[in-house]
Amino acid sequence: MPLHGHTAGSSLLEWLLPALVLPAAAGAYLLLAHRARRRNPALGWSPWRTTGFLTGSALLGAALLPPVAPFAHEDFRGHMAQHMLIGMYAPLAFVLAAPVTLLLRTLPAARGRQLTAVLHSPPARVIAHPAVALALSTASLAVLYFTPLYNAIMSNPAAHWLLHAHFLLSGCLFAHAIAGPDPAPYRPGVRARLVYLGVAIAAHAVISQMMYGGFWVDIHAPVSQVQAGAEIMYYGGDVAELLLAAALVATWRPEPRRSATRDSASARETATATRVGEQGAA
Repeated sequence: MPLHGHTAGSSLLEWLLPALVLPAAAGAYLLLAHRARRRNPALGWSPWRTTGFLTGSALLGAALLPPVAPFAHEDFRGHMAQHMLIGMYAPLAFVLAAPVTLLLRTLPAARGRQLTAVLHSPPARVIAHPAVALALSTASLAVLYFTPLYNAIMSNPAAHWLLHAHFLLSGCLFAHAIAGPDPAPYRPGVRARLVYLGVAIAAHAVISQMMYGGFWVDIHAPVSQVQAGAEIMYYGGDVAELLLAAALVATWRPEPRRSATRDSASARETATATRVGEQGAA
C-alpha cells in the first residue's frame, strides 16, 4: 500500500519543482564560478568544486524525481534510499563545492563583509557547531522513526517536503561542521571532529539495528520493507560517513604551531630589549 495518497496532479507538481529549481541552481553556481575565474585568473576556481556542486544537484534530482520519488511514496525502502541521497550524499557534495567561499569571491566588498559578519555571529557559531549539527542530522532520526511522527508526515505532502528540507539542511550543516572547506572560524580541531563523526557512525548503526529488530519502531509499513530500509540505512550510512571521513582528511590543513609562534614573539621581545639596553648604555 502507498505510504500516503498522491494524485497525479500533485505528483506532477512535486516533480516539476525540483526539475526547474535544481538546473537553475547549477546554472547560478556555474555563472559565479565563471565570474570568480574572470575576476582573479591567477587564483581561478577549482573544477573539482564545480564538479561537486553539479554532483550534488544530480544526486538531489535523483532523489526527488522518478523513479526514486514515486517509489519512496509507496515503499519504505524507497523512502530510505531517498533519505540517504538527500540527507547524506548530496550534502557532502554541496559542501565540498565551497559555495560560501565562491560567494565571498564574487560578491561586492560591502556584501562580502556583511556575509562575513553573519558567519561570525553568535547564532551562526551555535548552528555550525558539530554537536548541534549532529543532533539535527542524526538524533532527529530516533524521533522520526520511534514516534508517530513519521506516519503523520507521510500522510501530509507539505510536511513531507519539510522533512526533505530538514534532511538536506541538517546534512549540509553536519558535513560542513566536520569537513567543509568554507570558512568556519570557530570549528573545533580535527580530533574533536573525528569524535563527533564517530558518534554519528555509532548512532546510525544503533538506530538502524533497532529498526531491523523492530524495537520501539513506529512505522506503518510491512516488516520486510522496514528491515530492508534498515539495511539501506546501515550500509548506505557507513559508505557516506567513510566518504565524509575521507573529505576531512583531504581538507585538513595543519594549524600553525603555537609554541613556534610564542618562541618567535619571545625572540623579538628579547632583541628589542637588547637594542634598548645598548642605546641606554651608549
